[in-house]
Order: sequence, then structure tokens, then C-alpha cells
Amino acid sequence: MARKPARRQPDPSPNGKPRSGAALAPRSGRRFVVGISGASGALYATRLLHLLIAGGHEVHLVVTEYGRRLLHDELDISRLDVPSLLPGLAAHERAILADRLFIHPHKDVGAVIASGSFLHDGMVVVPCSSTALGYIAAGSGSNLLGRAAMVTLKERRPLILVHRESPLSYIDIRNMEAVTLAGGIIAPANPGFYLFPTGIDDIIDFTVGKCLDLLRVEHALKTRWQPKSKRAAAAAEAD
Repeated sequence: MARKPARRQPDPSPNGKPRSGAALAPRSGRRFVVGISGASGALYATRLLHLLIAGGHEVHLVVTEYGRRLLHDELDISRLDVPSLLPGLAAHERAILADRLFIHPHKDVGAVIASGSFLHDGMVVVPCSSTALGYIAAGSGSNLLGRAAMVTLKERRPLILVHRESPLSYIDIRNMEAVTLAGGIIAPANPGFYLFPTGIDDIIDFTVGKCLDLLRVEHALKTRWQPKSKRAAAAAEAD
């Protein structure tokens, strides 16, 4: 019987420490909502969570049933907590970050993030399946992810949907149009290759960096385009 390949864990590094851009920072006073639905792309979600929380921001997380299956199937994550979602941290670091992550059951439409009176600085659904896109576009509040997204739109706060499915049906396109007209942002997980990525981490960071830019969150990820001459000069200076 062939041996099943080991699943890749989020934020890996040779010494077990978080990757660059994830150094712990003091509280920023900013608050974000993150939703995870059932499209492939769990690494996008865990990397964004890591950078937001380690960057000093408060994060309120909601994961759908298929989002939980996604985390298990792609990253072998079976528990929604800091040690599972953000591995490689020392005990004191986990204690600090646990105070910044709030996890809400996706069926609890009475959770705080379902209310417009709950102030936050933006919401990201990453990855966003076509199913989640559909009920968000329809303004359905039958689960917490949909309700939180609906509230984010009505309160005129940033809503970013990292859609990852392909190809798109006509229904997907119309749903994207509806979300866009309502004030949301469709940010597909489409990496740019002009930065010459050398591994999956670079590809993940490109999309996550785009989300952070849209949330107006500063970061140190290498996502900025530069002319070839400037890239060569930067590389030479680094050497």
C-alpha cells in the first residue's frame, strides 16, 4: 500500500519559527473579521490569520462546515485554536496571540459579528467558494459567515472575497457583479509571476499581501512590482 504523503503545515520554516513578516507586534487597536469557506486554499487563510494576529490586530474568525473540512483535508487541522492554526510558536507567544483570536460558530447568527453595531475595520472571506459567493450576493443571513458579510456591506466597510474556483459560470459572474455593485471587492487568488516566485510560500504571500493592502494593513511581504533594473540593484545590494 502506497504511503500517504504528509500534509503541508501552515507557516513552515527550517527552524519552526513563523515566516518573515510574522514577528509579534503590540496591539494595534484594529479589528478584522475573517471567514473561511470550503474552496481549496487553506494556506491563504492560515497565512492571513498569522500576519493579522501577530501584527497586533484582533481577529474574529468564522469557519463554515466545509471550511473546517478544508482545513482538515489540506492542513490536517482538526481544532480551531492558536496552536493548531498558528504552529511553531513558543508557549508565551501562543498565550499572547490567543487573546487576539475570537472564534465564532458558523451557525450562531446571534454572535457579535452579526451585528452592525459591532465595529471592525473590514472582513475577508478566504478562500471564498462559489457557494459562499452565492449566498453573500443574495444577502442571505442563514449562517454567520453570510450574515457577517451582509452586515459588513450594509455598514459600508471593506468586504474582500478571495474567490478561488475556476472556471467561472455565468452565475458566478453575476454574483460577483452583485457583490461589487454592493460595495464588496472580488480579489481572486491569482498570483503574479513578475516577482519570480521560487516556491509556494511566495505564491501564497502574493495573494495574502493583496488582501492586507486592501485592508490598509502594513506588511513586509515582497509583493511590490519593480522594474527589472531596480530588482537587479536590490538583489545586488542584498548580496
